[in-house]
Amino acid sequence: MAFAQEKIYTIDAIYALPDGQRAELIDGRMYMMAPPNTGHQKISWKLHQEIGNYISSRGGSCDVYAAPFAVFLNRDDQNYVEPDISVICDKNKLDEKGCNGAPDWIIEIVSPSSQQMDYGIKLFKYRTAGVREYWIVNPLKQTVTVYDFEQEKETRQYSFDDTISVCIYEDLKINIAELLS
Repeated sequence: MAFAQEKIYTIDAIYALPDGQRAELIDGRMYMMAPPNTGHQKISWKLHQEIGNYISSRGGSCDVYAAPFAVFLNRDDQNYVEPDISVICDKNKLDEKGCNGAPDWIIEIVSPSSQQMDYGIKLFKYRTAGVREYWIVNPLKQTVTVYDFEQEKETRQYSFDDTISVCIYEDLKINIAELLS
């Protein structure tokens, strides 16, 4: 008995999407993306601003990007993601199209339609691709799950009211509730 094979997509399929339609590509499988809501955008903007200000105030060499920003995760044509926030410290990974390889720190802001991706598929891909730190910010539960892949420390979960220490920056601490107030 023959089984139907799932179509394998490449980055060319991402670039062929109609204007305004967004998708991500993981191991050749395309995942369509819904537009973010207002709360999602506010959290993204506040985090982007906080991280950017921190880097600038210390003359840091890393860059912070908010979605939509292309990350060619495995430097191949079958993995393309648009994390909500990407922090890249190796300038050699950046070109006019985006980031080639794993960012140092990725933050995903969960929406009802992205939970399986953020907590499952992307968690595995980011860990194996070499991302150093991964945050999952969940506005529905008001939690932040922090993965320190570089030090391989245990996963930690925080509430929005907690002050969270950033793994890749020893002196950066973020309190989501304070950012949003």
